[in-house]
Amino acid sequence: PAGGPTESTVEALRPLLSRGDCIIDGGNSFWRDDVRRGKALAADGIDYMDVGVSGGVWGLERGFCLMIGGPRETATRLDPIFKALAPGRGSIPLTPGREGRAASVEEGYLYAGPCGAGHFVKMVHNGVEYGLMQAYAEGFDVLRNADSPGVDADHRFTFDVADIAEVWRRGSVVSSWLLDLTANALAREEKLESYSGYVEDSGEGRWTVLAAIDESVPVEVLSAALYARFRSRQSHTYAEKIISAMRQGFGGHLEPKKKT
Repeated sequence: PAGGPTESTVEALRPLLSRGDCIIDGGNSFWRDDVRRGKALAADGIDYMDVGVSGGVWGLERGFCLMIGGPRETATRLDPIFKALAPGRGSIPLTPGREGRAASVEEGYLYAGPCGAGHFVKMVHNGVEYGLMQAYAEGFDVLRNADSPGVDADHRFTFDVADIAEVWRRGSVVSSWLLDLTANALAREEKLESYSGYVEDSGEGRWTVLAAIDESVPVEVLSAALYARFRSRQSHTYAEKIISAMRQGFGGHLEPKKKT
């Protein structure tokens, strides 16, 4: 995790290492911390690599998408490690027009730039993830409430949201792994009564919004998705239960235990 645990681990390792050794941070650290650590360790001749990792608990089977920051020469030296952890090309077709460009990205790992760049890319990845999850969640909430008493009787619909999730997986432009996880959860438990709808955030969404402020870039969807998570801790909707189910599906994230 970001913050104290990573900081103390790096400081504990530092006196044990020699020139030419390398520390790889594969967690979700704040990219500004990576910049600082990289400079401090470089003074001792120690390389520091920040590697954003995506793939959740399924990465053990599928391989991990890697976003790498640090000295380029060190990234080249460690390439066999990154290639072994990445998912490889698999059955995904090559994007037309990519001929002659970096081949590693087709294997599932990217050298993003100097220290901090890897976790910066992963930070934005997670910000986008928040937005995607929120869009699915709100859409299914609208579908589930299409028969609400406040709707005119002849305009009400009673939908099987599990079936809708399943049909969207097949040929739809909104098909995705997150939708697969949603369909799995709804097939098991359409009302999602085992979830409270309390949605945590691990920091990357906040940092993405802060970076956007620094860059004067509008991020209405990403910031709204982050604020929706804050609101979920006060009152819970079916949409938040959808997000909780997705988070458990891809990352094994469990909701906080209910206070008694």
